Amino acid sequence: MRLRPERKNHVWSYDFVSAKTHDGRTARMLNLIDEYTRECLMIGCERSWTSAKVISALADVMMMRGVPENLRSDNGPEFVAKDLRKWLAATGAKTLYIEPGSP
Repeated sequence: MRLRPERKNHVWSYDFVSAKTHDGRTARMLNLIDEYTRECLMIGCERSWTSAKVISALADVMMMRGVPENLRSDNGPEFVAKDLRKWLAATGAKTLYIEPGSP
């Protein structure tokens, strides 16, 4: 059963959106929202994202907003990387993964 957010910082969600630039190159935007408030906490744009870049972006937001109780994502390689999971566990945030093909 899907965990429903009950308060601010209870569940954050993050995912990538891809776009092409005028020269045909891909830009990937990492979007992070608080599911309860529906507030966009961050949109970060890079040509490519590594788990280290994802950690850095999340750390910046957590420094300003606090650590969420849960972080929801799909099973993409950036989100299931060992170093990211280890870092999230150290912050105290729990990971929630959605089923493939779920919205």
